[in-house]
Amino acid sequence: MTRRGWRPRLRSRRWIAAVAVVVLALIAVFVAVGSGSPKVTTRYQFLAGTPEAGTPVRLDTTLYLPEHTPAPAVLLAHGFGGSKADLAGEARTLAKDGYVVLAYTARGFGLSGGLIHLDSPDYEVKDASLLVSYLAGLPQVEHRDGKPRVAVAGASYGGALALLLAGTDPRISAVGADITWNDLGHALFPNGAGTGPGVFKKLWAGYLFETALGFGGTPGCGRFAPDVCAAYQRAARTGRPDDALLRLLEASSPAHVLDRITAPTLLTQGEQDSLFGLSEADANARGIAAHGTAVRVQWRLGGHDSGGGTAGATAALVSWLGDVFAGRVGAKQTFRIDEAGASLSSDQGGAVAQTLDVAGYPGIGATPRRARSLTLAGAAQQVTAPAGGNPAAISAVPLLGNLLGQAGRFGVAGQLTQIPGQVATFRTDPLRQRAFVAGGGTVRLTITSSTGGDATLFAALRDVARDGTSVLPSNLVQPLYVTGLQPGVPKTVTVTLPSIVQDVAGGHRLALTVATTDLAYQLPVDPRIYTIALAGSGALSVPVVAGTVRKAGTPQAWLIAGGAVVLAIAAGVWLVLVRRRRSLSHAGDLSAVPIVITDLVKEYGDGYRAVGGVSFRVEPGQVVGLLGPNGAGKTTTLRVLVGLITPTSGSIHVFGDPVVPGAPVLARIGAFIEGPGFLPHLSGLQNLQLYWAATGRPDAEADFDTALQIAGLGASVQRKVKTYSHGMKQRLGIAQAMLGLPEVLVLDEPTNGLDPPQIAEMREVLQSYAATGRTVVVSSHLLAEVEQTCTHVVVMHKGKLVAAGSVAEVAGAGGVQLAVDDPVRAAELLVAAGVAVRTVPARRALEDVFLDLIGEETSTQ
Repeated sequence: MTRRGWRPRLRSRRWIAAVAVVVLALIAVFVAVGSGSPKVTTRYQFLAGTPEAGTPVRLDTTLYLPEHTPAPAVLLAHGFGGSKADLAGEARTLAKDGYVVLAYTARGFGLSGGLIHLDSPDYEVKDASLLVSYLAGLPQVEHRDGKPRVAVAGASYGGALALLLAGTDPRISAVGADITWNDLGHALFPNGAGTGPGVFKKLWAGYLFETALGFGGTPGCGRFAPDVCAAYQRAARTGRPDDALLRLLEASSPAHVLDRITAPTLLTQGEQDSLFGLSEADANARGIAAHGTAVRVQWRLGGHDSGGGTAGATAALVSWLGDVFAGRVGAKQTFRIDEAGASLSSDQGGAVAQTLDVAGYPGIGATPRRARSLTLAGAAQQVTAPAGGNPAAISAVPLLGNLLGQAGRFGVAGQLTQIPGQVATFRTDPLRQRAFVAGGGTVRLTITSSTGGDATLFAALRDVARDGTSVLPSNLVQPLYVTGLQPGVPKTVTVTLPSIVQDVAGGHRLALTVATTDLAYQLPVDPRIYTIALAGSGALSVPVVAGTVRKAGTPQAWLIAGGAVVLAIAAGVWLVLVRRRRSLSHAGDLSAVPIVITDLVKEYGDGYRAVGGVSFRVEPGQVVGLLGPNGAGKTTTLRVLVGLITPTSGSIHVFGDPVVPGAPVLARIGAFIEGPGFLPHLSGLQNLQLYWAATGRPDAEADFDTALQIAGLGASVQRKVKTYSHGMKQRLGIAQAMLGLPEVLVLDEPTNGLDPPQIAEMREVLQSYAATGRTVVVSSHLLAEVEQTCTHVVVMHKGKLVAAGSVAEVAGAGGVQLAVDDPVRAAELLVAAGVAVRTVPARRALEDVFLDLIGEETSTQ
């Protein structure tokens, strides 16, 4: 190369290096500015609440002060049965975001005094106003136009308190109410067939009552106010609310103050919630917006049936408060819906949720409610209600409804909620196109009672797949309480179905079920017989929405920083790959060796060392078992081996070539790591064909027949993968790894989900595969499985190599060769790995070593 031709290249390299240095310097500045976590100061104190019968009441509070003040303030209220401790995480998040936060324990709970009055305007709401006055007097709280800038937020019990306070205290600047009620009487005595009190939600009411008894107080009532306790006990005996209870529940309901709320309001409601359903948030939204107050509604995943997790609600609240206090809130707000399992994630290898943006909340202002009309079919059906209401169908159980919903995926919940002889079913024709149902549908039914009087029934809408399996969305049912029935005389009623979020695929049907029992509700004790029929044409109206998938925007001020970050990452990756490829050259003396791992170390950003200094080699024709308990580092080692992640240090050579992401030698490896990931709407065969097409290699090299024979799925390979069991997906994943008959086969826990005959077949397949001169590496935590499948064993524990050797040697008298030959050093190694030893020879039986390592974690197939 001439001197003239060399200079531009040198200058180019210098220029690249200079740009990299500048970019990295910029990143260092951004990191230095943003890495310091804002300081939060806390102050614990008791503040005066509303006196109880002349006795002072103290409220247990914690004040969270942000790094910079004065700032807007947020009053945080907790859910029923909780305390301020439940709010600590949310409070710190808000304080780090720049808000003064006051979290407190409501009267009657925890260390606070007083009695529980169920968010009474005379007690709990007045307590909250006193706390607002306290915040208004703090110098750290920002004021504007002579008024403190104070928001109030809470979930469930605290959410209703937030709405009630906003409707009575004009100082409130913003509201955030999560998974709460509109009308407590309607929530505890719901009725989808009329406006009067319906069926008593006895399981939830009993659970809440018992929760409060744990805070001490009088026998039988705990710290409930006497009038609240007595009213509950009367309802528990009769199943019906009396006038005193209805007045008490009405006073504790935001419904009667919505027209006085002027502060912009965020309403988040859980889609998995049989206590306070989506219809409660719907009523709150329409009531607040009716007089022009800005309302943002988000139907989020979770709710009372999933434990009431609030991570999504907290993020929505932070965003909402930022918009309100920055003056970015308009009269019309976007309606957001979280849709579970709506998209596929390549990172997570499965379905994940997504959020849809809908232009305006349906039914508010100029945004119409869209409905889709379908036709139900089915003859009149006779159903029975057993004496005492037993046996009863099971839909929702407090805090366990989400588990029942998961059971529904396997057909279990469907059996629990449909008892033969107790349910009438009506179905639509298959839908020609998908319907994204969001809300409660309506239908007209004709009910005939053989005895007259009243009827207690439970309506639900199911999504029925092509194969006949059905899903009860969020396991929600709508109680119906129909009065004024005459014996043998039909009565027609309009039924409002439970509010659900369900994306019903084209080709599916909707099924209306009307049952006579449900364990969660108070049931008649006398046996009854009803005839249920569709009224008129059988029209079913379901609310539908159309939205766009929400994508987070990038603030304009950070565009330059974002570009710098991307450039720096690209430069860093480029430098690392160049240096790594230079340092890991082809090892000619290892060209015939399938795998050589040398001093492999993998550490993560938090300092956790998953693999520490592991070295071993795998020869042609071997079936090597990577053996160890969960957390031993097996999967991490395999992920590095197939180029999914890069090591911190050390090297891996496959047939002499260094393994780095994208290395050509990886084409000689077939892998199945951390479970199968397939497109659920395609068949097993289509998934295999799509995978092979992505490799760019000719179809003739795939050898699909061999792979399908290995899978052993028979005709099921033509079915959609979403219908597969875990074991079927496991077998399909192994077959995918074997496409093209790779020279090295790497399988992570390949026998998980397989039954004993399938495991035996898998052993033969792997051993036969290695007998052709190819190499197999499998990981397992089962000693017996490795002994029966593998020729060689590598034992790992807590990221370290404990032992390596031949299974044939282990089965004989020789034992297994330890990673070190020095007996003293061997003892040190085993003790460091958690093995309690008295004397340790240089050789020791593999089973003894492994049993000591994992104790009771060891199991056999």
